[in-house]
Amino acid sequence: MRAMILERAGQPLQESQLPMPKPQSEQVLLKVHVCGVCRTDLHIVDGELAKPKLPLVLGHQIVGTVVETGSQANKFPLGTRVGVPWLGHTCNCCRYCLAGKENLCDRALFTGYNLNGGYAEYTVADESFCFPIPEGFPDLQAAPLLCAGLIGYRSYRMTEDAEKIGFYGFGAAAHILIQVAKYQGKQVYAFTRSGDTQGQEFACSLGAVWAGGSDEFPPEKLDAAIIFAPVGKLVPAALKAVAKGGIVVCAGIHMSDIPSFPYQILWEERVLRSVANLTRRDGEEFLTLAPQIPIQTEVTSFPLSEANEALDALRTGKINGAAVLAIAS
Repeated sequence: MRAMILERAGQPLQESQLPMPKPQSEQVLLKVHVCGVCRTDLHIVDGELAKPKLPLVLGHQIVGTVVETGSQANKFPLGTRVGVPWLGHTCNCCRYCLAGKENLCDRALFTGYNLNGGYAEYTVADESFCFPIPEGFPDLQAAPLLCAGLIGYRSYRMTEDAEKIGFYGFGAAAHILIQVAKYQGKQVYAFTRSGDTQGQEFACSLGAVWAGGSDEFPPEKLDAAIIFAPVGKLVPAALKAVAKGGIVVCAGIHMSDIPSFPYQILWEERVLRSVANLTRRDGEEFLTLAPQIPIQTEVTSFPLSEANEALDALRTGKINGAAVLAIAS
């Protein structure tokens, strides 16, 4: 099968031929239709996330069809279209798993990081960590739901009952979550790279009540903010933008160093927290909600052979919405 391989951090992916994987007892073999391109993939390629499995097939927003099942896999009939997210396996016995916090599992394995992912024509996945794709979502539009949507949704839930929410970084996750917020009657304030008028116009077209640069302050205090961009200096900026008792959520798996800041901007019961990974419950809730809204994903597609170009476009902020690799013909 064709696959794009990361041999070493800091180097471009190489197009290669790999043997077809065989599903183990509780796995399914998927013919990959599409795979989303995520900022986490960039962090892996750039060496900002330590110790990935190398060589590695990246990709954890996979939409594909079940074409073979392992001896103990019976959840999905052949031909079922499913999605595969970042969380690919948990131990089910550590204190986090037993407490319903499998996203913090001590022995978790992650798709496209510890496990080969979807930048390939076929992949295998644990059937317990696959989700049926809702009707009405074509493959390309479904892929961003599986990470930008799922982990974004987990981050969004951490804002609790906030009515005015700031999104720092208006990319794949933000363009999905603004639709959830609008559906629930909340107001979104969008923060983009300074001078990114196209991104600000995109945010407003999706219902943002205000859009500006990340170096600006919103016209009024916010109840909460989610930082999607991996930029540590946005943390004190967001803390200054939220009102007393406000919540700032760091939604990424990696962030540059957070500069020191005065206690005064954290005081008055403001909350600063991170979000790690996702749970299957997040997936079930979000994929039930998505067709009710219904969420519309903005997608730029690339062929598998242009995975490096897709990563570069994401790195330089040239993508409105999400980038997706179209693999199956």
